[in-house]
Amino acid sequence: MSGAMMKAVRIHRFGGPEVLVYEEVPRPRPAPGEVLVRVHAAGLNPPDWYLRDGYRSLPPAWRPDGGLPIIPGTDVSGVVAGLGEGVGGFAAGDAVYALVRFPEGVFGGSNGYAGYVSVPAAQLAPKPAGIDHVHAAAAPMSLLTAWQFLVDPGHDVPNPLQPAPHRPVPLDGRTVLINGAAGGVGHLALQIAKLKGARVVAAASGRHRALLHDLGADRVIDYRETPPEDVVRDLDLVVDAVGGAATGRFLKTLKPGGALFPIFPLGFTGAADAARQGVVVSTTQVRSSGAQLRQLAPLLSDGRIRVVIDSTYPLARARAAHERAEAGHIQGKIVLTVD
Repeated sequence: MSGAMMKAVRIHRFGGPEVLVYEEVPRPRPAPGEVLVRVHAAGLNPPDWYLRDGYRSLPPAWRPDGGLPIIPGTDVSGVVAGLGEGVGGFAAGDAVYALVRFPEGVFGGSNGYAGYVSVPAAQLAPKPAGIDHVHAAAAPMSLLTAWQFLVDPGHDVPNPLQPAPHRPVPLDGRTVLINGAAGGVGHLALQIAKLKGARVVAAASGRHRALLHDLGADRVIDYRETPPEDVVRDLDLVVDAVGGAATGRFLKTLKPGGALFPIFPLGFTGAADAARQGVVVSTTQVRSSGAQLRQLAPLLSDGRIRVVIDSTYPLARARAAHERAEAGHIQGKIVLTVD
């Protein structure tokens, strides 16, 4: 495999979608403990455009160090093309999917926008048999985020924003609001909450109403017509899949003993108000887990959890895919297809 080349999308400088360059690069070789995957599809996620932009949304002290050029992308689905030393449990030709090196590869160590990617074997799982590569590639980061927030973090790595590890709360018989319910994390969090027995209120643009009811939402609030924080009360949990500085507006919707889970917690300033109300505010950082993807595969395969596809683009048109992401109002996930 020495000297073999592949097509990939690389970033040579930080900026907008125009900095994504489709070009020929050396094909990776799997290190010990890694699996070489021939990529059939790669999912887009917010960290992809944060990376493309140089992580300017993070505080300067938190911005990861790294050199250019970088191949972005963390979510892949494909076929095993080679095994590194010491790898068992996979064979050439196996269909697999993964969230690759997240968050440790946050500065370009994931490399999913490519024809091939090397993946630590522990982060890889068999692709759900009942779905295609596009839907499998759309799942890993968003699905693991929803699962690790709502059901099982799968790790005890501390989050720098809070002293205690994140702990999910009971869902059976509880009322949960999902803000940003039509987006990548939101539409999966909605389905997980329903699977676990919750009554779900979904907040999103009204154009997503039919989809959200179809996914199981008991009530849909069009935030463009009615701010959800003005019309719901006595909630047990709010999952804010939008997050940011405005997350604090949901505190008044929660009963004492309730919980607020901001997916993007930067900018939240309501800790004192939450303490006065007896509300727990908790967040976590999604982490790669082949074991959890293996556990979730049957739910994807038989349709108990559905991944909604907003749009697909060939790898060569990654710039257009990022432009679609920047336009907002995404319904589900955007995916790159690889020839």
